[in-house]
Amino acid sequence: MKIKKIAIAVLAVALAFSVVGCKKDGDSGNKAKKSYVDGIKVGFVYIGSINDHGYTEAQDKSRLALEEMNIETLYKENVPENSDCEKAIRDLIDAGCNVIYTTSFGFMDSTINVAKEFPEIKFGHCSGFKTAENVSTYFGKMYEARYLAGIVAGLKTQTNKIGYVAAFPISECIRGINGFTQGVKSVNPAATVDVVWTNTWYDPTKEKQGALELLNRGCDVIEQHQDTTAPQVAAEEKGAFCIGYNVATPNAAPKAYLTAPVFNWAVFIKDDVSRIMDGSWESRKYWEGLSAGMVDLAPLSDLVAEGTAEKVAEARKAIEDGSLQIFAGPITDNEGKVRVPAGTVMTDDEVWNMEWFVEGVNGIIK
Repeated sequence: MKIKKIAIAVLAVALAFSVVGCKKDGDSGNKAKKSYVDGIKVGFVYIGSINDHGYTEAQDKSRLALEEMNIETLYKENVPENSDCEKAIRDLIDAGCNVIYTTSFGFMDSTINVAKEFPEIKFGHCSGFKTAENVSTYFGKMYEARYLAGIVAGLKTQTNKIGYVAAFPISECIRGINGFTQGVKSVNPAATVDVVWTNTWYDPTKEKQGALELLNRGCDVIEQHQDTTAPQVAAEEKGAFCIGYNVATPNAAPKAYLTAPVFNWAVFIKDDVSRIMDGSWESRKYWEGLSAGMVDLAPLSDLVAEGTAEKVAEARKAIEDGSLQIFAGPITDNEGKVRVPAGTVMTDDEVWNMEWFVEGVNGIIK
């Protein structure tokens, strides 16, 4: 009888555990697997690492924003701008992605090529100019945020020589340099901007070498269009000051960092995915700036010159309400030719395709 009672007790315990294990999703005590939105899976192709403290990290914030919306995502990082991009896109498609964002200029042709084979999949390409029925392009008017950064640099420099470490001599970089220089000149007409090309988006060694070259010329503030913090580190080592890019990086060079023009890619990505989900998506060329929140200037550090915050706030308001046109004439290029006559303003298309430097830039486009 004693053995029988023990057996009954054991069976009762087992039954109790079986009931707990059968609780429905949502019941207290049950940790269900994350439930994603049905019918959509988004893939991202990155040129760098999601932990690069720069461009790719900024891009990845948009992916994380989708995850917060319970949308499933995948990504491929450190993808070169060659045939590896097509393979990365196909791998994401094989994994079930039906929306794909390729996030570097050099991914453009690969995106278009694969999109032709998969018309049912929606694509977004960052910073390019080629579209298709199932391919949009997207970018931010970074030259607006760079104008604000130029104000910061123009007020901070003591030598009136500002350095700019830039990736490639393409319109994306050129219009950024020009916007930055326009900002510098708005508060300090005597200052100039020296440009060094690295011909790479991501190479800490080359980027640092470029910054050191500029610092050795007497530049005391360094700006960059690069994906790492190497130029900022170089500035701090030489006792100069720096402005970052893509994301705020005050800890990269705490004795030198002033601020950074930054992207908020999630503004576009969340809107684009929402359009796909509600059936209103159409191919488009998206290019917005400060007023849309697509770009911004990171908080100013305590190292900026006195009065900087006020000047930046004033210019920001004017850009957002349209009373300040960064590329309004008269504008002369750095060879003395009038490019924008008085009384005229460059169109978006003209700004997008800029292939010349404004007066005040020391550099050659080649």
